[in-house]
Amino acid sequence: MVSCVPVAPDFTTHSERIVWQQLRDTLPGGSLLLANHRVTDRSKDHEADLIAVVPGAGVAVIEVKGSTVWHDGSTWLIERRGRPTRIDPVDQARAAKYALREYVESDPRWGSRGRLAWGHLIALPFSAVPDDFALPDCPRWMVIDREQLNDAAALVRVALVDQVTGDLPAEAAEREATVDRLTQEQAVILGAIQLLSRVEVRGGAGSGKTWLAVEQARRLTRGGQRVALMCYSRGLSDYLQRRCAGLRHNERPAYVGTFHGLGLRWGAPSGSDDDPDFWERQLPDQMAVLARGRAPGDKFDDVVVDEAQDFADAWWTAVLSALRDEETGGVYVFSDEGQQVFSRYGRAPIPLVPLVLDTNLRNTKPIAESSSPSHRSGCGSAPSRDHRSASSAAPRRTRSQPPMMRSRLCWRSGARRTWRC
Repeated sequence: MVSCVPVAPDFTTHSERIVWQQLRDTLPGGSLLLANHRVTDRSKDHEADLIAVVPGAGVAVIEVKGSTVWHDGSTWLIERRGRPTRIDPVDQARAAKYALREYVESDPRWGSRGRLAWGHLIALPFSAVPDDFALPDCPRWMVIDREQLNDAAALVRVALVDQVTGDLPAEAAEREATVDRLTQEQAVILGAIQLLSRVEVRGGAGSGKTWLAVEQARRLTRGGQRVALMCYSRGLSDYLQRRCAGLRHNERPAYVGTFHGLGLRWGAPSGSDDDPDFWERQLPDQMAVLARGRAPGDKFDDVVVDEAQDFADAWWTAVLSALRDEETGGVYVFSDEGQQVFSRYGRAPIPLVPLVLDTNLRNTKPIAESSSPSHRSGCGSAPSRDHRSASSAAPRRTRSQPPMMRSRLCWRSGARRTWRC
């Protein structure tokens, strides 16, 4: 249940009430929703239209603007009495966020608690914002427009992940260090992936699969593709989100999170962690149905799946349904049968070119911790059926591969033909 303060706010605009009602009805249980909250700092008085405190995510300050709102390339405008009027909703939300954060953290009752994730958004319940909208201080994921109102609660969580505080230079330095120690084998894998649109990369623990998954998602996004980077476990999802938070905005995938989290973001009802049938069967089925009703702008050009051995057969229908084009959309799968933690084991029902990573790189501590069984609880932890269906895949575009690539790749005999580096 969401706690509201006040319980029945007195709003001055209908737009604020609409957004408040949607968040009240869809935020996860235990959340706190404040309305028309005023806070004063040394510079001025601030008023936050809405404040959402979400367990496990953080605090989001939301500025709501009704009527017709747009950005003309230099400033925000709102239609008032038939005339455009300049506004700055991003600055309002940001300033209120910092004032509230300073107030909370300076209060003696806060004590030695660490800093939460703080974010700010703008909500435009009567205006539409294009998918390619982006400003230096306001990327698209920071705006909730009229088409996304039903997903408001999920988008608040996404914004908190994208704005989570962290040492971004350190993240960048870590990534550069990983690039420096990239083996020739991994370089070949990355080169091969660029030539193929449907690939399964297999490797053992410490082989660098997760790094490759993030790097592939980053490269695709930088190339203008709309990308989903997903996994099963919450622990790994948290790690992927932290990694992607350190990327440039034009390199961050459109969605980073759990497989089930995408369904919740699309409006599927949440279930109890004690109901394995919901997470194993019901929600994946609902996701496939919801995907068919989503606009192309909400779907993805490419899907990158890390630790795919945790995915059941039935889930792949929903994964493929999330693509704008199920026949030609990119599918990049990273798996390790040796790290299979759950009894389910499915394979994508499409041909994938298998590539094998043989070299073992030392796991970083965060990945090791995030991938441990104690963190791989996902959304519902009961085991499901064991799926071990075989599928075949044939390599494609071999003629277009440069000679060096062909000489580095060779056939391995067996039931499934596999590129081995």
